[in-house]
Order: sequence, then structure tokens, then C-alpha cells
Amino acid sequence: MEVAANRESTGFGADGAVEGFRAGRTLPLWVELKRQLKRRRTQFLLGFLVLLPFILWAAFEFGSDSSGRRSGGFVDLATASAPNFVVFVLFAAGSFLLPMIVALFFGDTIASEASWSSLKYLLAMPIPRHRLLRQKAVASALLSVFALALLPLVALVVGVVFYGAGEAVSPTGDAISFSDSMLAMLFAVIYISVNLLWVAGLALFLSVTTDAPLGAVGGTVLVAILSQILDQITALGGLRDFLPTHFAFAWSDLISTDIDWSNMTQGAFSAITYAGIFGLLAARRFRTKDITS
Repeated sequence: MEVAANRESTGFGADGAVEGFRAGRTLPLWVELKRQLKRRRTQFLLGFLVLLPFILWAAFEFGSDSSGRRSGGFVDLATASAPNFVVFVLFAAGSFLLPMIVALFFGDTIASEASWSSLKYLLAMPIPRHRLLRQKAVASALLSVFALALLPLVALVVGVVFYGAGEAVSPTGDAISFSDSMLAMLFAVIYISVNLLWVAGLALFLSVTTDAPLGAVGGTVLVAILSQILDQITALGGLRDFLPTHFAFAWSDLISTDIDWSNMTQGAFSAITYAGIFGLLAARRFRTKDITS
């Protein structure tokens, strides 16, 4: 009775927590999103994504091809219509830029707080570790999806203005209407977001492993590049199917009158599997990690 009375007088509940404390109210999502949007790196990245379609348009407009040779791919069809310009932009950014965007948002989550020596204060507020990791991951996911959708949206506006709202034409000769191509682009963005989940999981795991944000982001991008290099080695045969980047461009099958969903299905399953493994490793590592910074 005396212990309970002492706890009441000091403002602590029966479980030892401060009276009125609710773990679910710590670090609201909007607060974390506001913090991230105020950061210069976020503003610079979003600004670059808006600018990139204009840079590519200028390259087509003012550049010249003296060789006269054509590869027969989406590059040659980029100026045929707005949908084709969007497809080209996604292809141009898909190998390096898009994975880097996701790696930047997720790899910078916990590691940046550790590098600023603010992580220990966040946990001492207190914010439970699992909630801190979850809120950071959700905020990073929202920013990543927004960035992945912003690029093709701006590219579509640029394409409509300069190339017109025509049909989407594939290198194989298939053509789909403008309205169908808009639906295809929507599914393409959704697929790309799902396919890059493995990048998010790996970057999050590296972010809780190291106190250097550059190491987490750079390590993730390095793995993505290595996977792409190995994917070019045809001697690996069926082993390439297990590489996380093997189905990165499977969304191009959407530009067809008869869509083949098999590659996209395999790509989504592979990405979700890798993301689940890396996500569990990140949660386990952060739960037991000694916080010294």
C-alpha cells in the first residue's frame, strides 16, 4: 500500500510508467514526415525529380544523332507520344536513380539519428524502439512512393505538352490507346514500388547496423549495382531469377495488347520475400542494439 501511494504521489502508474504516458502517442507520423520534408536532401531530391524530365526533353530537342543508327528500343520511341516519353524516363531512371531514392529514404532513417547523437534522446523521451523503427519506416515508405510517382507524373505533363497525348507504342509494334496507357503507367508505378521493397528492407537493416548514413545508403546501392552486373551474365542461367533486380523492368510488359503477368508476379514475390527477411533482421538487430549515440 505504501509503495502504491508513493507511486501515485510521484506521478508514476502501477507499471512504473509516467502517469498519462501512451506509447502510441509518441512520434506521430505527421511529425516525422514534417521533419523529413524540411530536410535539404529531401527538397533537393524532389526538386531534381521535377527537373529531370525537362532535362531529358532538352536532350532530345537540342541533341543530334550523327550516327543515324537506331537501337529499336524505347529510346527511339521516346518522342512518339507522352506515354512513350514516360516509359523512357522510367527506363532511364530504373537502373540507378529509383533504387537510390528508396535507399536514401530508408538508409537514412536510424543511421542519421545516430550520426547526430540524437537517437539516444529519442529513445529516452521515451519512444519504444519498435515504434520508432516503424514510424521511421512508414514515413520513408510514403516519401519513397511519392517520389516514385512524382517522376512519371511530371514526365507525363512534359510529354503531353511537347509530344501530344498519343498512343503508347512498344518496340515489338504493339500499340495501346492513351487511356489504356495511363492505366498501364499506374500499374507500372505500383509494380516499381513493390519491386523496390527489397531495397527498402536492405537499407533499413543497414541503417540500424551502422551509425553512418552514407554507409547504409551506399551499401544498398552497391548491392543493387552488383545484382544488375550479375544479371547480365547469361552463364548463370536460372540462378539469375533469384537476383533481386532480375525482374526490375518486368513492368514493360504492360505496354502490350496481351499482357503477360508472369514476370511481374515473380518480381513482386521475390521483392516481398527479400523485404520480409531484411525487415525482420532490422527489427531484431534494433531491438538488441546498444545505443551509444
